[in-house]
Amino acid sequence: MGKYVLKRLGLAFITGFIILTLVFILNKTLPVDTPVGNDTARNSYWLTEVARGYMEKFPKAQKGRELVDQVTINGRVTYFYTAPIMKQYFRWIGNIITKWDWGTSQQIELGVKATTIIKQRLPYSIRINIISTVIAVPLGIALGIWAALKKNKATDSIISTAVMIFISVPSFIMVTLLMSLLCYNNRILPSQWDEGTVAKSIQSMIIPTLALSFGSIAGYARSTRAELCEVMSSEYLLLARTKGLTRGQAIRRHALRNAMVPIIPGIIAQFIADLTGGSLIVERLYGIPGIGTLYVNALNRKDWNILFVVMAFDVVIGLLSGILLDVSYGFIDPRIRMGAKK
Repeated sequence: MGKYVLKRLGLAFITGFIILTLVFILNKTLPVDTPVGNDTARNSYWLTEVARGYMEKFPKAQKGRELVDQVTINGRVTYFYTAPIMKQYFRWIGNIITKWDWGTSQQIELGVKATTIIKQRLPYSIRINIISTVIAVPLGIALGIWAALKKNKATDSIISTAVMIFISVPSFIMVTLLMSLLCYNNRILPSQWDEGTVAKSIQSMIIPTLALSFGSIAGYARSTRAELCEVMSSEYLLLARTKGLTRGQAIRRHALRNAMVPIIPGIIAQFIADLTGGSLIVERLYGIPGIGTLYVNALNRKDWNILFVVMAFDVVIGLLSGILLDVSYGFIDPRIRMGAKK
């Protein structure tokens, strides 16, 4: 298992490096917009980019090159041009290795490091996704177990119908319905994210977490029911019953444990998917200052450095979650050993 994990980490590093290289090169081929602010602020930003190796400055205009910006300070004009892409690429690698410098924002928060902005926004996304997962997992699994135990009965039909309805409704439709019912029609909850007081912060968490929870509850319930029904009809469970175990004992000791093998990795995958983009539209519609909103703002305002760091974050989290999913099978069921020889 240890060798397998190390091998996967090595492959993930190589894969991530290739993906980030392609993303960086494609990102740098996009046109560079003039940063926000006056001449002094823009000049300070461009000089920082020159020091990083991403821009070049000249006292005179350069023929045959596309001018990015010209700044006048004390009557002296400085012309700024983008450096060649490969020069930027090697400086980018060097800056990350030596300084952990991923660039700065030029539109959203001029001159602020991209990693600093990510650190400020990430807790919001993590918070709503953790709360929605804590709500969805026990409810979804409980409903799935209940439906499986009442297979082909009225309870099973009701739960299965509700699951099909909620699993078919996207989260952005759900958040719109919740906002319409609880905010605009009845004014029970705030219509946008509000952290003015502790009470407002708690109230602001209700709509986005519910919007993210409903679909997850339905998904977990459907998966749990399907897995548990399959396990309960297996021969080894029948053998356990013939040896004297009651139905409840057989389900608790054998059926549930085996049914959870594919479900728990699915829970991890769902959480990672929501964190890296699944909650994007919910955050945007409800005004949550998380990673999803940051991604959309960076794209709309052409803040390429911020956009690149968000994409890099998603790539790294996606690759690491793949390793975590594979390893989790071995912890859930000791009989599974990833990477073992036949």
